[in-house]
Amino acid sequence: MKTPFASFAELSDSHRGILWMLLTTLLFVFMDTTAKYLTHAYPVPQITWARYAFHALALVILFHRRLPALMRTKRPGLQIVRSSLLFSATILSFFALRVMPLADVVAIWAVTPILVTALSVPLLGERVGPRRWAGVVAGFIGAIIIIRPGLGIMQSAALLPAAVAVVLAFYHLATRALSGTDSSRTTIVYTVAVGLVVSTGAVPFYWVEPDAWAWILMVVLGLLGVAAHFSLIKSFEVATAATVIPYTYTNLIWATVAGFVVFGDLPDIWTVIGASVIVISGLYIFHREHQSRPPAEDP
Repeated sequence: MKTPFASFAELSDSHRGILWMLLTTLLFVFMDTTAKYLTHAYPVPQITWARYAFHALALVILFHRRLPALMRTKRPGLQIVRSSLLFSATILSFFALRVMPLADVVAIWAVTPILVTALSVPLLGERVGPRRWAGVVAGFIGAIIIIRPGLGIMQSAALLPAAVAVVLAFYHLATRALSGTDSSRTTIVYTVAVGLVVSTGAVPFYWVEPDAWAWILMVVLGLLGVAAHFSLIKSFEVATAATVIPYTYTNLIWATVAGFVVFGDLPDIWTVIGASVIVISGLYIFHREHQSRPPAEDP
């Protein structure tokens, strides 16, 4: 009788990459759900510290002898900038999760890959044709439908996840720029190190003594971060980005389920419509990028 691990090993690289990505999106939603739960009783800077502190502890256990070697980078400045962007996105995300339903926040975050496409033109010199630009515009329309400036209950609160999407777009572009010079493990070590240093400097001013249950959840928060990043790396190691990235949108499903089960929240019809427009736009952009061949521009 075959074990599940044996059956998994027999799958094609594409199928294994997809399964890793599905696990990645699930783990990130679990992490966001845990963070949102903690925001009901604890300050965001403290939760952010926990996310980095226990992530760092796991890395020390895993890589303790190799950490000095992993800290060597050819582009220290860009590593610090990239890590600072992720730290900023993390703390803004936790503030957004404190004041908004989980599914609504994740739906607005879904515009991030579309922003990456738009920003890759001025920042990376990539060429984007009119069809992909149409997808970008449609994605922004989807985000506006969700936010409904001046009409929806979110209004100014929705600016938080929108800001996260922008910061994450720059973070992903920095990750692209680093991919050819540093290993993924070096990048992860810098990501956690910068976040830990900054959050540790801030947390004494916001500290609220956690009870035993909160300590457990804070440890879980860090471990979920480790597991999610590991799963993400494995996904890109065994399959192409064009194969696995469309499956990142399954986080909308997990977030809707988690938001309802844990917090009793369900997205309204406008959020569903806007998220659908964003997902369709994103999938179309990825389809066009997969079809195009540099330096030719898509027709």
